[in-house]
Amino acid sequence: MIYKSRTEAIELLILKSLNNRMDLSEKEKQHYVSLKKGYEGELLFDTLTEKLQCDCLILNDLLLKNNSTLFQIDSLIITSDTIFLYEVKNYEGDYFYESDTLYIKPKTEVSNPLTQLSRCESLLRQLLLNQGFTLPIDASVIFINPEFTLYQAPLNKPIILPTQVNRHMNKLNLHPSRITSKHKMLADKLVNLHIPVSPYNTLPLFDYCQLRKGIFCEICNSFSISVEGQKCVCKECWHEELVANAVMRNV
Repeated sequence: MIYKSRTEAIELLILKSLNNRMDLSEKEKQHYVSLKKGYEGELLFDTLTEKLQCDCLILNDLLLKNNSTLFQIDSLIITSDTIFLYEVKNYEGDYFYESDTLYIKPKTEVSNPLTQLSRCESLLRQLLLNQGFTLPIDASVIFINPEFTLYQAPLNKPIILPTQVNRHMNKLNLHPSRITSKHKMLADKLVNLHIPVSPYNTLPLFDYCQLRKGIFCEICNSFSISVEGQKCVCKECWHEELVANAVMRNV
């Protein structure tokens, strides 16, 4: 059961609009592409969790604080006896693991999601204890992109590779579970503690007068929009959208 749906982050929404309306720097564009790809990976994972038939509560995209320290949870699944915590990564390409470090081939070091997962798990455990809950946490990094390969993958690390995702979901689906009011109380508490807007959003400097005005297509991002009756019609890809919807989307 989806208890908290995933929504597109404010930072990503703003960057998406700015990317269409101004020239982002290379660094800003890389940040936008990284956020966009990460969100797409999370949505892909959501298509799998939405199919779960076991008795559980699914909470997506939580930003929480414990002792003044912020931490983000991509996906959390509460069952009767375990909380499953997932750090979702949409990495693509050939990677390898060596000396507790993750590299993209040939040998460029990238942030190790296991470090992020360990921090998140620790902070969540502390938060739960502070709130009077003691359910054990089963934390994993899940690489969701089928085009991802990890050479020298360690056997003793909580990693779920693309070829293991379906088996993991089947195993989770068979997990014996019965949700009670106490579990819903925990879910409600986490939803109430969720911080909707991160204070650490990084946005480019811009001024209204330098932004390109007008409505852009929701499919191809073109500004070649023609209003025909109650519809906006894109002259590039010929996508049609109700004027009211197009206006609200751009707002």
